Amino acid sequence: MGNVITGILGAFGLSASAGLNAYIPLLVVSLLAKFTNLIELSKPWDALTSWWTIGVLVVLVLVEAVADKVPAVDHVNDAIQTFIRPTAGAIVFAASAGSVTEVSPVLSLICGLLVAGTVHTVKSAAVRPLITASTAGAGDPIVSLSEDVVATLVSVLSVVLPVLMLIVLILLTWALVSLIRRLRKPVKEYNQE
Repeated sequence: MGNVITGILGAFGLSASAGLNAYIPLLVVSLLAKFTNLIELSKPWDALTSWWTIGVLVVLVLVEAVADKVPAVDHVNDAIQTFIRPTAGAIVFAASAGSVTEVSPVLSLICGLLVAGTVHTVKSAAVRPLITASTAGAGDPIVSLSEDVVATLVSVLSVVLPVLMLIVLILLTWALVSLIRRLRKPVKEYNQE
């Protein structure tokens, strides 16, 4: 029972990190499944451990990391990622949950899609516009780097220590809500003038 709960917690954490960066959790799962016994992927998800898949994911992580830090390109990247991040969340949820639970693959895909899609929507529709408006775009690369670090941390913790990952996600959500409230106040005051 403990493995099932930690497996589901891990799947939720991985799909949440896919909402920040589609490729980091896929790469983390691929590498951990390839080189450790921390996660075992069942068919067809074991295709994530092939060298071709790992190579493509490394390239995609690098492309997104650069694109998301260039002004104007980052907004185009977010628009494109609106379709990719939820899909990546669905894949990583199904791949990781399927290795420890008997959860329906369709239900796993739907859960991953919804979690990653929600995180991506909050990021691209609420957080990033506030950061851009309040810093005139200067804060976007810093926030993007922070998102990559958080996506990596949450992805690794989701596999290694899922309960700690849950605590980290709760703290990050609280910090994000506080940041949004703080950023909205100056923007509202500026718009009223």
